[in-house]
Amino acid sequence: MAHRLYSAFRQLRRGHWQRPFEGHKPSELTLLICLARKSHEHETGLKVSEISKFLGLTPPTVTQLINSLEAKQLVQRQADPTDRRVVRIALTKKGFEITHKTRKHMDGTLNRLVEYLGEEDSNRLADLLLKVKTFIDENPPPNLDRLEMNGDDKLD
Repeated sequence: MAHRLYSAFRQLRRGHWQRPFEGHKPSELTLLICLARKSHEHETGLKVSEISKFLGLTPPTVTQLINSLEAKQLVQRQADPTDRRVVRIALTKKGFEITHKTRKHMDGTLNRLVEYLGEEDSNRLADLLLKVKTFIDENPPPNLDRLEMNGDDKLD
């Protein structure tokens, strides 16, 4: 059964559930959606550290995504009005438009999935996925960076 679950997870991952949308990577779109969701709480934008915390990504990764989105004119950096040392990231008008289109596309895809599975199976799937998330949170995988190398690190 464990191998069947592993196979199902691998197939789902290879199924390209998250695809680029209108030339933007899924990670970029996720960051845009994060900014849009938090914009009502943080009118001046978010700090890189806040985005990093919300998305579970390292600050250097977030900075790379911001650089890419800034080049596409979807986000802008601006000085914090109360502390000029702090830089905040906010969506541009174009960024809001792309985020709206992305959410509409995601909603349509998920609605089609609900139609395909039916309401009962959709609820069951949501419950099971949340249960899997709880299991993963309670049983983190081993940190492979800390495993002993058994002499492999001494290769010439």
